[in-house]
Amino acid sequence: MLKVLIAEDEPLIAYALEETLTEAGYDVCGVACTVDEAVALFELHKPELAVLDVHLKEGGRGPDIVQRLGRKSAVGILYTTGDDQGNGTFKPADGGAVMTKPYRLADVVHALAIIREISIAGVATPPFPLGFRLLSDGATRS
Repeated sequence: MLKVLIAEDEPLIAYALEETLTEAGYDVCGVACTVDEAVALFELHKPELAVLDVHLKEGGRGPDIVQRLGRKSAVGILYTTGDDQGNGTFKPADGGAVMTKPYRLADVVHALAIIREISIAGVATPPFPLGFRLLSDGATRS
């Protein structure tokens, strides 16, 4: 069972994500609402995948988590955000993809499967969920 970490500061969204991912067969190893909590959970559980909200409590940001970890491990990262305007918020080194809110929970499950595919095979197979965008050109599209 793949371990996934959730960093989301909206309790209802975090709960819905945790329930949906658990039902989809993932082992949710933790839910964080700050950068510090997320880094501690990453170091403790070493998840294979993560769903990271861009804007967290205490002014933290999802990419800050990745920077603090230094990409020590090959974690598949899916960012979620309500304000992605494609304005340079992300760099390819920040993670695999971003999904805009509001999203369907089933689309997050689909997006994590794509992130996992990229980490294993280096490719992303369409169709992609609504609001999903790859961050790296290194992940080819089949």
